[in-house]
Amino acid sequence: MSLIATILLPQRHRGTEIKNKKNDEKTLLSLSATYLAASFKPSFKVGFLCASVSLCLTVFLVLSAPLPAMAAETLANYPDLPPPVTVEAALRNSPDVLAAQAGIKVGEAVRQRLQAGEHEVTMRLMGQRRSVNPYERYREWDVGLERAIRLPGKASLDGKMGDVEVARSQTLYGDALHETGRGLLKAWFSWNRERTQSQQWADQVELLKSQAGIVAKRVRAGDAPRLESDLAEAAVAQAESALYQARLRQQVGANELNQRFPAIPLPTLVPTSAPVPLQQGLEYWKEEILKHNHELSVARNEAALGRLHSERSSADKLPDPTVGMRFGGERDGAERIVGLHVSFPFPGGARSARADEGRAMAEMAAQREAGILRKVTAEAVNSFAAAQAAYGGWQSAQSAADKMRGNAELMARAYALGEMGLPEVLTARRQALEANLSAALARLEAAETRYRLLLDAHQLWPLDADEEDEGHAHY
Repeated sequence: MSLIATILLPQRHRGTEIKNKKNDEKTLLSLSATYLAASFKPSFKVGFLCASVSLCLTVFLVLSAPLPAMAAETLANYPDLPPPVTVEAALRNSPDVLAAQAGIKVGEAVRQRLQAGEHEVTMRLMGQRRSVNPYERYREWDVGLERAIRLPGKASLDGKMGDVEVARSQTLYGDALHETGRGLLKAWFSWNRERTQSQQWADQVELLKSQAGIVAKRVRAGDAPRLESDLAEAAVAQAESALYQARLRQQVGANELNQRFPAIPLPTLVPTSAPVPLQQGLEYWKEEILKHNHELSVARNEAALGRLHSERSSADKLPDPTVGMRFGGERDGAERIVGLHVSFPFPGGARSARADEGRAMAEMAAQREAGILRKVTAEAVNSFAAAQAAYGGWQSAQSAADKMRGNAELMARAYALGEMGLPEVLTARRQALEANLSAALARLEAAETRYRLLLDAHQLWPLDADEEDEGHAHY
């Protein structure tokens, strides 16, 4: 008798899958053991068989479970972008990102300082001589310890401010990753544009050389004047000059990319893929960008800090008391003194002014947050509009390029048959080149604007300090 049980575990979001993995394994083991126990009569052999099967299931689940380092969601691999592994290495090792990563330690140190407080224990030492009369002189001493006591409400506010400081530093780390990713995406497509133009001009040089060969044959055959051969050779020379300039720009773009991101290898050939239209509407992208925008998160952290500073300044209107103990000896130790003292500062106008300053700064931070929210919302709307317009522009440019290329080929064949003049053919070649360049650049523009939208929505590359704990879909 054999038993085959198939249990399909539901697919979950990456973070939920990691958290519930152990629960799924326990459930599967419990179901398997229960099912096996109910399927056989109780006996020693059957019990041994059930235990063996349960042990095998346990070993299978343990071996098939992914390691923690491999549990992270695999990044989407876009063929016209650098490999995700090299992108992540380039971003994490960028000087700006490393500086922001060090800033997290600064935030943690600030939190420790705020939690510890600024009050310290003060020791007071005093020695003196007492003269009662010319014949009675005594040495006396006094030792005191005192410390200001932070009121409980103030300690709670300091702890909250420390937590916000750490959150702010982590957000700045994510912002550094984001801005570095933007720089990488821009530098990559800048180099790719120049590489594409170089390739287009190289193809144009080959076409014009082929055309010049046809002209030379006609000139030798006496079917065309020598002037046409000069025109064809001049067109080749112009194209070669443009090719040299395009290659120079390509080299400049490659140098910039290599210097800024040495971990990114430059391929000799970038796969050409057709742009993909956006599947979601404006509201979706606006919500995703606002949810993951670091600049807005930093503004919200600063607004929270402003409110906490305002509350802290208001709490400081009630000064912290100072508690101390005193030990002393007088009349050469004949008298011993043990004392306890408490002191309270009388608050003045400076404390009220600091409270007013804190409220004003909190209001300023809140208004700055509102302004950044409007700015980021406008940028999200513009990015979405740019991606849609770029895709439509590429479709039109590609259609025009196909037609102009077909027209140039027809005119070239007509010239070979003696039915068309060389100036018209060269003009058609130039128009086809311009159309092809326009279509190629439009394709890159459509791809870049879409990737920029994905990047701002955190759906392209890992851009958070807690990316391991939060999963994002990749489109």
